[in-house]
Amino acid sequence: MNIPSDLKYTKDHEWVKIEGDLATIGITDFAQGELGDIVYVEVETVDETLDAEEIFGTVEAVKTVSDLFLPLSGEIIEFNESLEDEPEKVNTDPYGEGWMIKVKCSDLSQMDTLMSAEDYKTLIGA
Repeated sequence: MNIPSDLKYTKDHEWVKIEGDLATIGITDFAQGELGDIVYVEVETVDETLDAEEIFGTVEAVKTVSDLFLPLSGEIIEFNESLEDEPEKVNTDPYGEGWMIKVKCSDLSQMDTLMSAEDYKTLIGA
């Protein structure tokens, strides 16, 4: 299972990559594996400012629909539009081409509440 050490993680299986005050967010390799074949990613919160742990979208797999929770407060400035035509990128490359949103963070101190790769491995029993 792929759990990059340079990312941060949430208990809800989102990953976060921070560059300055910009966060790129997606779901983990573990999460996409649990969901199965992803057929649709919906994010209707672009240009909205949300608080950490609010729902920013949903991911639909063949058998289920799961909410996506925002790891850090801020304004959602971009959605990975390639997922509209190719949602399977979340399955094949969850940390690369399968990223979901970019957020302009309003409180970087919230990074302290996220898990390291080691902590996430413990959470999922890897």
